Amino acid sequence: MLQIQQNISLKNFNTFGIDVSAKYFVEINRAEELIELFMDSQWMEMERLILGGGSNMLFVKDFDGLVIHINIRGMEHRINHQQVLVVAGAGEVWNDLVNYCVNNEFAGMENLSLIPGSVGAAPVQNIGAYGVELKDIFASCNAFEIATGTFKTFSKADCQFDYRDSIFKNDMKGHYIIVSVKFELSLVADVKLHYGAIKEELINRGITEPTIKDISQVVSYIRVSKLPDPSTIGNAGSFFKNPIIPKDEFNIVYEHFPEVVNYPAGDGFVKLAAGWLIEKCGWKGKVVGHTGTWHNQALVLVNHGGATGEEVYRLSSQIIDSVYSKFGVKLEREVNVVD
Repeated sequence: MLQIQQNISLKNFNTFGIDVSAKYFVEINRAEELIELFMDSQWMEMERLILGGGSNMLFVKDFDGLVIHINIRGMEHRINHQQVLVVAGAGEVWNDLVNYCVNNEFAGMENLSLIPGSVGAAPVQNIGAYGVELKDIFASCNAFEIATGTFKTFSKADCQFDYRDSIFKNDMKGHYIIVSVKFELSLVADVKLHYGAIKEELINRGITEPTIKDISQVVSYIRVSKLPDPSTIGNAGSFFKNPIIPKDEFNIVYEHFPEVVNYPAGDGFVKLAAGWLIEKCGWKGKVVGHTGTWHNQALVLVNHGGATGEEVYRLSSQIIDSVYSKFGVKLEREVNVVD
């Protein structure tokens, strides 16, 4: 029998550590429990929030509805020649899955080491880091359709992945709950070294033929050196998306700021480093009330203790305005704002 709790603090369920409460709260440990939950029509009609690790979320106020905490666990794999199919429950910690794969020498996930959050949130956000995105290793996901009480499998094409985006953030937002994800990995490594500081750190370590474990360790080291640990200071990792702009707009920025950090982003587009833009506007390490930006990475907003969601949101708006004023580039928030 499912236990629906009332007036539950969400402070320990979001990595920002924002102290808000949920009117109703339920934990789901098995996919079948979702069928049981929605047999009660009141939950069909009430505002709902699906919560995994709470690592990509900013609560601006109390949630006057039902929070569904997905805690479905389990990892398994099947090997077919050089292909490896790995299935993980949506409630698994993402980095636990990465370690599982790296330790078993299943290649493809190593560049995504130490990204906070749960497995179920990964396809929603199309998480990515150091030259790899979730869509590169995604095979399919199984999701519960709230309206019908049935389960559906989504292929890669079904998910309509884009940069930090998917169908689950747009057309299908609020309609499905991901319960498990299947990944397609390989026993043969195709290491990706050319994004960020990976290659430089490998050289520093004297590693010329890196294994996937080497890549994972280096990526983890770089992330720890740049990003704050949510267990010691509240944050949601990268707060903003790296903006992708048309080449003609980039040329205007480049004309005035030839040192701008940029990467190719497909035909006619260029990706800019949001952290660089924010830093050049003087925000890096700045403290504003109870919040601020991280001293090693301006892309990360932090809760220095006691910050409200409104404070963090207000700071993010000031940063967006500042970057637009200086560069003519509009930043987008990567985190999901719950208001």
